[in-house]
Amino acid sequence: MTDRLKDKAALVIGASRGIGKAIALRFREEGASVVVSDFETEEGRATADELGADFIQTDISKLDDAIAAVSHTLERYGRLDIIVQNAGIYPWQLIENTSPDDWDRVMAVNLRGCFNAARAALTPMKAQGSGRILFTSSITGPHVTSPGHGHYAATKAGINGFIRSAALEFSSYGITVNGVEPGNILTEAMQLHRSPAFIKNMENSVPLGRLGSPRDVANAFLFLASDEAAYITGTTIVVDGGQLLPEGADFRVLPP
Repeated sequence: MTDRLKDKAALVIGASRGIGKAIALRFREEGASVVVSDFETEEGRATADELGADFIQTDISKLDDAIAAVSHTLERYGRLDIIVQNAGIYPWQLIENTSPDDWDRVMAVNLRGCFNAARAALTPMKAQGSGRILFTSSITGPHVTSPGHGHYAATKAGINGFIRSAALEFSSYGITVNGVEPGNILTEAMQLHRSPAFIKNMENSVPLGRLGSPRDVANAFLFLASDEAAYITGTTIVVDGGQLLPEGADFRVLPP
């Protein structure tokens, strides 16, 4: 490893497993002090212990919880250089079966959670004159979608708009705001809730011939968190193995 985040303090929200855990791990590998934050206390503590990191329980849909997580990081490490809002929920529901309460809950975690994280991080980063604010978006919403993801797609499209607005507003404080748009990533949740046939079908839709790993996504976050991305703000990196590229199903030059 190359210590790309040496002497940096990072708060990763939604880090108990999957993509969030991979982000926290990559940051630790590159020298950052990390606070693992998650709604799930038991899994979050286990991840923090595994990574040699701190833990704080957080419901990111609540601004007070976001502020508490930032305060915990400041108390522990004296600064906050990087915040990642990765927490998100995606219940499969057709629009006709989605209640207003269902809709509001997805909006609260996925979209308001990004606002809460940014608002909480702004004060200390503004005082420092520097900072990286990073969000997990998705190709679902900004580019594509599928039945049952109306609320989820709306939040992810909203996150991209928020990234651009926050990047513009925070630029004079030395703070950059960016995001990552994962495609289909082989997380524990996908393996648990999707059939082997579904996963195989998804693999067949990806030009690189495989689903992404959480580490593939974490590497993009690492770049955006590092000094190498100091002149990048208001944008997202798509990490999808080329999934968005084909015009149709028959796209392979050399079919299997």
